[in-house]
Parts: sequence; structure tokens; C-alpha cells
Amino acid sequence: MTRLKDIAQRAGLAVMTVSKALRDKPDVSAATKTRVKLLAHQMGYVPDSTAQGLRTRETRLFGLVISSMTNPIYSRIVLAIEQRAYELGYDVLLAHTLDIPEREEACLRRLLSRRVSGIFISPVYRMATEAPIYRELVNRRVPTVLLGHTAPFCNQFVSVETDDLLASYAVTQHLLKLGHKRIAFFTGPLTTPWTQERFEGYRRALREVGLDVNDRLVFQAGRTIEDGAKAALQMIKESSDATAVQAINDVVAVGCAETLLSYGLKVPEDMSVTGFGNILLGAHSRVPLTTTRQPKFRLGSAAVAAMQALLRGQRPDSKRLPAELIIRASTGTAPATSRLKQLKL
Repeated sequence: MTRLKDIAQRAGLAVMTVSKALRDKPDVSAATKTRVKLLAHQMGYVPDSTAQGLRTRETRLFGLVISSMTNPIYSRIVLAIEQRAYELGYDVLLAHTLDIPEREEACLRRLLSRRVSGIFISPVYRMATEAPIYRELVNRRVPTVLLGHTAPFCNQFVSVETDDLLASYAVTQHLLKLGHKRIAFFTGPLTTPWTQERFEGYRRALREVGLDVNDRLVFQAGRTIEDGAKAALQMIKESSDATAVQAINDVVAVGCAETLLSYGLKVPEDMSVTGFGNILLGAHSRVPLTTTRQPKFRLGSAAVAAMQALLRGQRPDSKRLPAELIIRASTGTAPATSRLKQLKL
């Protein structure tokens, strides 16, 4: 491995002069800088970022903590963060919480031990109003940006998020305009603010047309394809008279639609199905999914912009970005009667 000492010997200069030249210090001539940098390149010199961090107390590292890259919502958010970080001269350390609070704390402590310059977190939501690791981030004054909604245990931090309430409201309005009055809602994890906002958007749209939420049309569905399939089976088992399903996300919606299709129902002629998120799976499923397009890349870019402000000692405002309704083939005019009651498990 090439060292500064090796370059200095080749150039006939002092090690300190070589170090200053590589760092573009003003007390080294332009000609010397050019010669040293050329030699460093020819000799394959790679700066020791750990040693530089010890000298400058700046690691040029960001921590990025999400639930899992298997969740397709994160792909473009992570891409945007990594791309903008690269442009700014930062590297990104990625950690997965798997939605386990204890693992989240362990991930954050590891990043703190690496002395990262800032942390982006998609929180593991919980009922508790306090989480010690988040309090520690505040006490240590670690620049922190939340990827998603705040909750009582993490409301001290700047956040970037989608306006889930208005997006969900627009989906329900779309179904109502198609004549659907019996709209089933497949919920996500009840502790998550995004589940609560999406349900509230559904409730508000119903109330505007004089309808109340019917508890018999609300099904717990989690967040996976399997969860969507199970909720659809439960809906069939209970002989629901729904004519449409509004799912908490695209993955749940696909699981629901595939189950309905396997029982001989037509989507959307017999049952309309909507999702949330606009992932590739929904766009290319057997019946392309009506959904909302979350501004995923813009969310990642906004998160880095907020981090830059925090690093400058400023307190930026949180960002709440709108989503766009995308109408595809999975929604249509409400049938005169629900066909669910005719199905047998």
C-alpha cells in the first residue's frame, strides 16, 4: 500500500509538503500540487479516510437506517440519498432494522461508534412516547432526518414524508365517483402514523358523502402480499358485500387482487382494488393497479437537503410532499350487487 512517505521519497519532498499538496493547502505552489497529485495517482495512493477523520473530526459518513431493502418503497429513496451524498463527498453506511426496536437501537449505536456526520432514519414505530436511543441522539446533537412521519417518541427531529392523508382521501374519492358505496379498507400496522393517516383520508372522504366507516368493512392486513391474500380470504369468509377494496399499500393490494382472481372474480368488473405507493409490482401485475405515486426520489433528495442545513447549524422545516393519483385498470364502475356473497371457501 502506497504511503505519503513513499510519494515524498519519489518527489524529493517532505511528507508534510506532500500532505498539504494533496489537501490543496494555499502555502504549496500550484506546480508542486500538480506534480504530487500526478505521482499519487501513478503510484495508486488511496487516502486513509479513518486517519483523516481523526485529524479533522469529520468522517464524511452518513448513516442510513431503514426497515429493509426488500420493501420496494425504499429503493428510490435510498438511490436519491446515496446519489446526493456522493455528489457532496459523503459515503453512506446502510443498516436494516427489520422493524425490531432492539435491532434499531443496536444499528444506531453502531453508527454512533463510527462517528457518522449525520443519520437518516425510517423509524420503527411503537406505542411508547419515549425511546432512549432517540433521546440520546438529541443529547448528542447528532444531525438526524426522519424518513417518514414523526411520532411522540421522535417528534424532536426534522422529517420528510408523503402527505398520506390527502393521497388516501383522493383514492377513496375516486372509488366513490365510480359509484362504490361499500368500500373495504385493508389496514396496515396500527402503530404506524402512515396507517393512521391513510385510514383518516378514507374516513374523511366517506363522511363527505354522508357515509360512516363500517367496522365490518375494515380488515387488518399488515403490509405483505401474504397479508393482503389473508385479508381477502377473510373478507370472502365473512360474506362481505363490498364492491371495492382500498389497500394500505400496493403489495397488500396485489395479494388481495390475486386472491380474488383465483376465486373467479373479475377485477374491476366484480371488484375494484386500489393500492398505495406506485411500485413496479403494482404497475405490472395481472391487472395493473390504481394507486398513488409517492415522490420517492424527491423524498430522498429533500432528506439530504435537510441534512445539509442541519450540518450548517440551521433548523430546516420538515417537508410534506404530495402524492399523485394514478388510475389504471384495477378500478371501474361499481356493480349493482356484490359478488362476494356468492363465493364459497
